[in-house]
Amino acid sequence: MSTSNITTTGGEVAKPLKNVNPIQDVFPSEVDESMPDGDLVPDDKSDDGSIEPTSSSYLDRDGPIVTRRELWSYYFYYNGNNGVGPLGFAMTLFQSLAHAAGHDPLRGPGSSCAGEGSSGQCVVPWAGGTKSVASVVLVANGVSFAAMTLIFTTIGSAADYGTFGRWLLLTVTCVCWASQYSMLSLTSPSRWEAAMALFMIGFISYGATLVFYAALFPRLARNTQHSRTLRDRYLAGAIPREEYETEESLEKNRISNISTMHSNIGYIATLCLNLTLLIPLKDNPMVNNYVLVLVNTYWVITGVWWFIFQQPRPGPPLPKGENYLTIGWKQIWLALKQYRQLPNTFIYLFAYFLLADGLNTTGTLISICQNDKFQFSFLQNTYLGLAQAITSTASTLGFWYIQRYWRIPTKKMFVVTNVVTTLIPLWGMIGLWSNSFGFHSAWEFWAYNIIFGLFQAPYYAFAQTMMAELTPPGFDNMFFGLFGLSNRASSMIGPNVIQGIIDQSGNNWKGFPFLFALCISASILIWFGVNVERGRRDAGHWAELRARAAREHVE
Repeated sequence: MSTSNITTTGGEVAKPLKNVNPIQDVFPSEVDESMPDGDLVPDDKSDDGSIEPTSSSYLDRDGPIVTRRELWSYYFYYNGNNGVGPLGFAMTLFQSLAHAAGHDPLRGPGSSCAGEGSSGQCVVPWAGGTKSVASVVLVANGVSFAAMTLIFTTIGSAADYGTFGRWLLLTVTCVCWASQYSMLSLTSPSRWEAAMALFMIGFISYGATLVFYAALFPRLARNTQHSRTLRDRYLAGAIPREEYETEESLEKNRISNISTMHSNIGYIATLCLNLTLLIPLKDNPMVNNYVLVLVNTYWVITGVWWFIFQQPRPGPPLPKGENYLTIGWKQIWLALKQYRQLPNTFIYLFAYFLLADGLNTTGTLISICQNDKFQFSFLQNTYLGLAQAITSTASTLGFWYIQRYWRIPTKKMFVVTNVVTTLIPLWGMIGLWSNSFGFHSAWEFWAYNIIFGLFQAPYYAFAQTMMAELTPPGFDNMFFGLFGLSNRASSMIGPNVIQGIIDQSGNNWKGFPFLFALCISASILIWFGVNVERGRRDAGHWAELRARAAREHVE
């Protein structure tokens, strides 16, 4: 690597490049002295003399250049991990069995929740009393999100060390696969409690796969041939910092959007495969179970290649005296204590915590209403899912093309998609005062799935890229673990609040006002409180300080 001087944005010549050891740990108590030196860090300064780090430009030890085969295997993993099974059909099967095992509270035990004369309410035995099926589903979601919280905080950050992250993703993936195949044993309504347990195991492990999978893409984006070339040109002084950061951001958006597109393509392919069972076997009582096995097998076939073709990019070794069950909490505590150095990162994490809670719980509540409307039909849900998947694929490509063509910053793209998503709970809230609008009619669920596809799929892609922009390089699993806490585990709050509201009122639509207030307040905080450009440089500076602390300890 060249050690020539670099001209900063202020026009002056920066100090000569310094040799810096790679980031070993956020705790400089133990550093492996045998590790070779890392990349070279330019001390860019602004006009006022403050250091403006160069994001990930100094991280040269992320491993080999990403190959085409490796990148495609990464995309194919997400192609299979599209959520149709653990996120969609598994919950539908669980809710269906609970509904069949329950009774109408107004007609008493032994009555049916469906059929002529039913009140539309349905309860199952629960803790010595009864609880509505909708509340039980929300409780299962809330407990699952609480379990995700424990996973992300305890071992999420540990994935930054050695090869632990590689094996962690493989383990949670295999657990999810096993839970989905076990759904074949759910043959009668009396097994609704087993269905609840299997749904929760699958949902928890599925949520974990999404987080640990997403934590991989910033490192992949830093190590494509395009990114390496950009980094070399920047360090040689051939391009200014602003151009380098813009191009690096677009590379992250490229991988994030393409992987999201592949997830939607997999969603379409899976739903089309489902029709090969749902139509000819529509009168078979086990057809839903067979569909879950088919969906899961598709994921196994497409997902296994990532674990074969992934190239080794190990993190630093675990410090002596530490273990994988405690290091995560220590790292998170250190990061939280230093939140003032990363204000934009933590404002985004906090706001997204509230936003994800609102949107995820909104999706769960609408799914409950949708299942009630279409009587838990896998076939009808497949058709609705196809409408969502097709529009999701088209919109992800469309938004990526618009961003690339006009070179629009990530945050602006996020805001456009976010505005529409926050209006969805408002839509449901109208259903409190109208029986013709507000998720009461079949056409509304078609419209919802189309609108969800058009805006929600790119929303998730841009939200993920914003997190990558605000993550200190080299601490991807740590901060994506916190992001997972915000995105998934935050929703232990919403479902528990909503199930309490539904239990008291007996009305599913009573939950929408709380969700709308949650979504709109969180969105305003992101729109006006997060500066991505400043946050990116703060993150680079924070990571550089950790590297310097490790180097000074060695010296």
